[in-house]
Amino acid sequence: MPELRRDPITGRWVIIAQERGERPYDFIKEKDKTKGGFCPLCPGNEKTTPPEVLAYGRPYYNPNGEGWQLRVVPNKYPALIIEGDLDKRGEGIYDKMNGIGAHEVIIETPDHHSTIDELEHDKLELIFRAYRDRILDLSKDTRFKYIIIFKNYGKSAGASLEHSHSQLIALPVIPNRIQEELDGCLRYYDYKERCAFCDIIHQEQSQNIRIVWENEEFISICPFASRAPFEMVVMPKRHQSRFVSMDDRQFSALTELFSVTMKRLNAVVPGVSYNYMLHTAPINQHSLEHYHWHIEIMPKLTTIAGFEWGTEFYINPSPPEECARLLCSTNTNQEIGQDIENNNL
Repeated sequence: MPELRRDPITGRWVIIAQERGERPYDFIKEKDKTKGGFCPLCPGNEKTTPPEVLAYGRPYYNPNGEGWQLRVVPNKYPALIIEGDLDKRGEGIYDKMNGIGAHEVIIETPDHHSTIDELEHDKLELIFRAYRDRILDLSKDTRFKYIIIFKNYGKSAGASLEHSHSQLIALPVIPNRIQEELDGCLRYYDYKERCAFCDIIHQEQSQNIRIVWENEEFISICPFASRAPFEMVVMPKRHQSRFVSMDDRQFSALTELFSVTMKRLNAVVPGVSYNYMLHTAPINQHSLEHYHWHIEIMPKLTTIAGFEWGTEFYINPSPPEECARLLCSTNTNQEIGQDIENNNL
């Protein structure tokens, strides 16, 4: 029988349509065909991108040249531009402002063919450190209220370039999706005097039916009210509202857990397209007792159609408990265990 489940943070309902339940092989599709040709993100083509705002690994005397391990550049075709004033104004009942913000591309590796689940530990950690460094730098701009970091992997997830990269957009407003989380967490905290995310972590550990993997500092789960098959959330076990508050030990632990999580996803549904999004506290809101930063991982395995758009209900044909069980399957564990033994994690 189908089951309605309510997200404890946002209050959003989803339909777990178990009679539509599909196995991983039902989701496997033909992999995106590589386009080939010129890639502006590859080494040797640095002059074809806007001047970098951050680079790791290159000698200091060779800016915008080769030899880098990671680069961050402004998006050549930005959704928002950094120059100008907001100029907030009304037009009758309508509000508008200039499209001021920042839109950057994090080029995660010089290797055109590497995917994020294949990166060695030290290279993956650089990506998370770049996220922190760019958030801290852009947070100095008083025009910005929120910074979202996201990755689109695969054609159906919206990726227009094959070279592994993620993106950052600084916004002059707090997005509704984030405000919805903040408000839901605050209501929960006002009622129970506890963080909702911390309570979720404790319950998931006690039930142990939706955990994908965990280490001393982090946990990844398939959420109780998952919107799609194999949706996952990565959270720090200790309460933190701001991604930029992590210490060195946490960066290493996050890298380990995230690598294992993505390897498991790729082992169960090879080559799946996905998006991930970093949700953290708004700029200049420090140490929120009611909010907990996290990364949402959303594989693109179902289609958002009229019912979903019209109701904001999601129909998920695969219960998260089954997805978590498959992600923790024996074959997947053996593969990851070999990687750990070989010091690839």
